[in-house]
Amino acid sequence: MAKNQKAKAKTEQVKGKAKEAAGRAVGNERMTAKGATEQSKGDARQAKEKAKDTLRH
Repeated sequence: MAKNQKAKAKTEQVKGKAKEAAGRAVGNERMTAKGATEQSKGDARQAKEKAKDTLRH
């Protein structure tokens, strides 16, 4: 289960980064903001999983 969540976090980060870059390239502020938000979600999910791993070991 933890691997699934870690993969989901990484996917969110990558998708967010791509959306943000695409938004900047075409000058779409809304897409840029959505990308940044998605990246932040991925970062938060990854931090949560790392904390869980630390507590388990």
